[in-house]
Amino acid sequence: MSKSNQRPTELNPLFKLAVDLGPLLLFFFVNSRWGIFAATGIFMAATILSIVITYLVAHRIAVMPLVSAVVVMVFGGLTLYLQDEIFIKLKPTIIYSMFAAILFAGLWTGRSLLALVFDSLFHLDAEGWRKLTWRWAIFFVLMAVANEIVWRSVSTDTWVAIKTFGFVPATILFAIAQAPLIAKHAVPQKD
Repeated sequence: MSKSNQRPTELNPLFKLAVDLGPLLLFFFVNSRWGIFAATGIFMAATILSIVITYLVAHRIAVMPLVSAVVVMVFGGLTLYLQDEIFIKLKPTIIYSMFAAILFAGLWTGRSLLALVFDSLFHLDAEGWRKLTWRWAIFFVLMAVANEIVWRSVSTDTWVAIKTFGFVPATILFAIAQAPLIAKHAVPQKD
């Protein structure tokens, strides 16, 4: 098979979950032992490692993890360089806001950019992609607002715990809750 015809390897869902959540769980653990600055450094290193591992196994890197990694490097770097934890606390707000803006821009221009991200996982009709895009865009706005409220009103350790054990499960539950919409608008694929 020629390299141009070679399809990217599909990742085992448990492997993908471990690679995606590993840096965040390390961030939580290191923060609980050595504080936010050590946790930020480990989070940055683990994020790069997860991108490299994903590329080595799947021969591609998805857009969302790559964008997240860039933001982690920028805001993590600012946190460490300036010794100010506000930058790492802003990172989720920036990522959620950026994803929401991109999805809303796609809707405004009549394109579902979400379809580009998820098309390899499932195939929907145009109305399904439009509805799913609206839902995810609104969800990301709500998550950005939630992060702003949380980091401004609780301790750093509590924010890290809520980020790890509140925001991640909320995102997973939201994704699962979209199953009826996905099933209703699924388009069968021809082999």
